[in-house]
Amino acid sequence: MKLEDLVEQFARHVQAETEAGWLGDAKAANRHVDQYLAVFDQLRALGDTGRDALAALLKHPRMDVRVTAAAFLLRHRTEEAKAVLEEAAKGKGLVPFEAQQALKRWEEGTWALDPA
Repeated sequence: MKLEDLVEQFARHVQAETEAGWLGDAKAANRHVDQYLAVFDQLRALGDTGRDALAALLKHPRMDVRVTAAAFLLRHRTEEAKAVLEEAAKGKGLVPFEAQQALKRWEEGTWALDPA
């Protein structure tokens, strides 16, 4: 599978998770989380090439996709990812809260989405 296809799948599952959450369908939301985690595992298996491909989502039009990608890229693209998260964290709602939490975990040193 091509890198672009994996990145597209990641974005699609993040969006689907968000939408399922808005509908109160936790089971579907969790299924989509499992899917984008599996895609990230595939990207991570490709090393920095896979992580660099995911970085394209830092400019995605949807905030939920940008924030999720940034949360996963904190170690690899620290400054870019932090900038995305800090901008999102200024807002109100679930996605800005998720951005705040990712930054908090990073600052605490407990962040572990993509260990070295």
